[in-house]
Formats: sequence, structure tokens, C-alpha cells
Amino acid sequence: MTELPSMRPTGWFQVAWSTDLAVGDVMPLKYFGLELVAFRDLDGTVSVLDAHCQHLGANLAFGGCVVEGGIRCPFHGWVWSGQGRNVCIPYEDRPNRGRRMRSYPVTELNECIYIWHDLKRRDPLWQVPAALDVLGSHIRSQSYRPLGVDQQELYRGIHVHPQVIAENAVDPHHFRFVHRTSVTPVVLSETTDHATWHAKVGFGKRWADGVDRPGDTANTIEINWSGIGVSFNGEQTRDGVRIIAICATPVDETTSDIRATYWISEGNNYEERLRAAKLALPDDIKIWDHQKYLDQPALAPSEAAGFKHLRSWARSFYPEQAAASI
Repeated sequence: MTELPSMRPTGWFQVAWSTDLAVGDVMPLKYFGLELVAFRDLDGTVSVLDAHCQHLGANLAFGGCVVEGGIRCPFHGWVWSGQGRNVCIPYEDRPNRGRRMRSYPVTELNECIYIWHDLKRRDPLWQVPAALDVLGSHIRSQSYRPLGVDQQELYRGIHVHPQVIAENAVDPHHFRFVHRTSVTPVVLSETTDHATWHAKVGFGKRWADGVDRPGDTANTIEINWSGIGVSFNGEQTRDGVRIIAICATPVDETTSDIRATYWISEGNNYEERLRAAKLALPDDIKIWDHQKYLDQPALAPSEAAGFKHLRSWARSFYPEQAAASI
């Protein structure tokens, strides 16, 4: 790639938390340079459509309401299903079966709402993982409180590409300078496939030899990326376990919204451990919001392989640029 990666990548991206949409709620969204509408129908299912009614272009997110069968346009009452089909024209005998609104695949999981975005309009090439399914047994075995507003943080309009956030997975050196750790952590293992990047990172003298010891999770973080839009970090600390999801979704050509979600294991000092878990991300955002993406950065020998590997893995999520390079 010879320029900033496309802000219209393929993958799953978080657009809300489950608690943002009660039954019957309608929410305007703007992502990937598009105006969208999300709604939870009367059966509890969340749908996301392009926002503008195919009748005369009214924005369904502003004045539209959920009715039996879908969402009703505020302008002339046309009803559109969650699949983007017109199911009712109140002053006609039959709906308009020839026009469709674009509907986006939606997954509601991890108490979050994700949409599938793909310029080629392909069906999802992989599924959103459940956080506890992709992290270690020491994390799965814990009990966590249901999410509330205290466990959710939204950072709007950050000047960052989602790939830049994913690159933290191969950037152990930043921990010393951004998060003020005493030593640089060690990447103990990495596994990848077409959609997933999974790593285990060790902190402190315990891991100075760089050797992964399966089953030993003290002072480690497991990092799991599903595409470049959805990540889960599972950390074992002295006081318990925490899972942090960091999900960035492109808004337009220069900015992304970042949603951080925190699951803290039950136990003593819960509120203090939640507060501590929230400390790191704002420090990263201060850097990202003013960072310039360099296609050919001056990488040091100890970091070059990791960055090159991750960037190579990420290229498949940009069909627009892949087509342009052929």
C-alpha cells in the first residue's frame, strides 16, 4: 500500500451497545461515509439499513418509527422490513416489490451490536467471535457483571484508522513510553488466519526469556483481533481478570469512533479495578488522534518483522485498494 489504508475496509464493526436500543427504538448512525438507521423491531431483532427511504428520500432515522413488519417512514408511511424490502404502502393495495433499501448483516453478541461492511456486498466471510470463546480458560472461568454505562466508553471522531489500533498488537515497545511500564513486554506467541490475529504478551521478569509456557498466565495479556474492527484483550493481573474490547469504526475518510467495553471479574475492589482498567486507552488516543500514518516507517530491527506481518495480514480487508493495484 502506498497511501493511508482505505477507510472502507471489509469486516465486522461495532456501531452500538445492546443497551443503546430498546424494543421500538430508532437510532441514526453515520459510518463509512454513509447515513444509516438502526432499529430494534417489535420481536427484539436489531436491523441496520441505509437511512433514506427509497420512495422520496426521507431519512428514516429522524421521525421514523417501528411498527409491525419494520420501520415506517415519517414522510408517507411506507414500511420497510429489516431486510430492506418494502412491505406496506398505506394508500396502495400492495407494496413496491421492485425497490430495496440496502440492509447490513447485524450480529448482536458480547452485549454489543456489530454490522458487516464490505464494498463488494459479499455475505459475511467470518462471524463475530464471543469474547469468552477466543480467550483462555483462565478468563472464561471467571464471572463478570452485566454491562452498564460504567463499563462503556465512546470516543467520537478520533483521527485514527482502525489498522493503526490493531498495530498495537505488534508494538510492545510503546508500553514503556505511553503506559509507563517498567520494562518492555515480550510477545510470547502469535497465530493468524484469514480473519484473526491472536497473540499472548508477557510482562515483567517472569517472561524475560521470551518463552511461552502454556497454562502460565500470570502477568499476561491475550489479544484477539477479528478483522481490524473488533478486538478483545484478556489480562490476568494480581487482583483478578479483566477483558477490554476496543472496537474502532470508520466514520468518514479521516475519523473513527472508538468504543471501549470493560468486563471485570467479580471480587474485591471491583470499582477500583474498573477504574484502573480504563486508564490506558486515553493515553493511546492522545497519540493516535495526532498520528500520521507512514506507509514505509523507519522501523527498528526488533519491531520490523511484527509490523510487516500485521500489515500484510491486514491488506486483505481492503478490496478497493487491492483492485486498484492489479
